[in-house]
Amino acid sequence: MHKARVLGAAFALLAASAVPVAARAAPPLAPHFTPATAGSVAPDADGFIRRWLLLEPIAKPNRTNQLFTSTYVRAAFAADRPAGLGTGSGQALPRDGQTIAHKGASLTWHALDATPWDVKLFGFAQAYGKPTYGVIFWAVTVIDAPRDIPDAHLAAGSNSASVWWLNGAETAALFGDRRMVMDDVVSPAVGLKKGRNVLVGAVINGPGLSDFCVRFVDGKGQPIRDLAVRAQ
Repeated sequence: MHKARVLGAAFALLAASAVPVAARAAPPLAPHFTPATAGSVAPDADGFIRRWLLLEPIAKPNRTNQLFTSTYVRAAFAADRPAGLGTGSGQALPRDGQTIAHKGASLTWHALDATPWDVKLFGFAQAYGKPTYGVIFWAVTVIDAPRDIPDAHLAAGSNSASVWWLNGAETAALFGDRRMVMDDVVSPAVGLKKGRNVLVGAVINGPGLSDFCVRFVDGKGQPIRDLAVRAQ
């Protein structure tokens, strides 16, 4: 009887291991994300932007993050910019649920609210059953400002390298093999104009847990909170 039980357990393990990875259930979005609700939300109490339109990761195999120089990263982002994604404030933006074809892969945009203050891209990829290492992530959000804010600075951190464009202009860049640190790079005053502003970011990582954090601060480093953030 004992031998039969052992054999039965062994066959069960073999059957489970034979199930294709793609067929297994992906982890849920929780605890890192929830689907974005309609309308807009304010940044959190510390000014961090949590509402994003995220594209499923683009495969970009890299065994190390040591090669993420400015030249390499900019070339990688230029080569793997999703079709139809502009960076200017007047550009048409992707929609939640929109699927694009990119180098033979089918990738979908997802409007999500990050639960923590840092956007855990590794968890995002894992939740949708996508590659978690050797990848490029693209992120988009729309920021409505109630007035012109000339003394607005973009403060960003990422794991690993990233570039950020505000209304079409490169605003912050983080290169090299780095861990995500709050306000790792703070831009000069770039300003937010009254009304619609579009922020686009790209994050590249080889091995490691990808994530980022972004907020706007004033010249004294204080968070700017009176903004309306939306994914569309």
